[in-house]
Amino acid sequence: MSSRTQPFQIRGSLQTLLSLRLVEPHDPEFFGKFLDKIAHSPDFFRNAPIVLDAAPVAGLPPIDIAAFVAKLREHRIIPVGLQNGSTEWNEAAVTAGLAILPEGRHVEPARAKEPSAAPEAAPTPTGRASPSPALVVREPVRGGQQIYAPDGDIIVVAPVGHGAELIAGGHIHVYGSLRGRAFAGVDGDEQAMIFCDHLEAELLSIAGIHMVNEQFDERLLKKRVKVMCDGERLVVAPLP
Repeated sequence: MSSRTQPFQIRGSLQTLLSLRLVEPHDPEFFGKFLDKIAHSPDFFRNAPIVLDAAPVAGLPPIDIAAFVAKLREHRIIPVGLQNGSTEWNEAAVTAGLAILPEGRHVEPARAKEPSAAPEAAPTPTGRASPSPALVVREPVRGGQQIYAPDGDIIVVAPVGHGAELIAGGHIHVYGSLRGRAFAGVDGDEQAMIFCDHLEAELLSIAGIHMVNEQFDERLLKKRVKVMCDGERLVVAPLP
């Protein structure tokens, strides 16, 4: 066997991708409503990879996925795969050039509750009988780095740079600047929260509900804040 170095490496990778859940893909107003939804943050969605989630329609005949993908690409959204599809949906997706991703569990939106009722300090997340100890990160999290704590909280006592990602099954605390992306409650914990001393994040997400930088109240930028679910949206509130 040649000792020559291979011109490639194959490695495992954990990526966080947005999911487009196909509730009524036949709706003639689908793309108009979709474009209205993403219009407030065009830079974030431009050329963004996205997964098509067929769970709500898997029992129905598949749509023309090739045409659907082409329409998304016209608007610079890049579908990369399909998940939760039936055999027929999967075959149509492969024909359209999409990958088939492992089945994912849909995170239902949190029930509406009064934001003022949320505690100032992070409670023990519900839904996990034996939460793991918090993962404490003492060094700056730089762009391209990803910190993952699937069963517990993440506590960062240093800055989080642009392009960095924090992914936690529970809460996320950043005692410094948060400039990257923070995903809390990724396994469906609706009570998970995000806390940071200096808000400049690219994206915040709790239990699958996300908010991008362009949606932040400018008065809260670079301030100490807490983030929580309120129904189907996120609420960002100041901390003293």
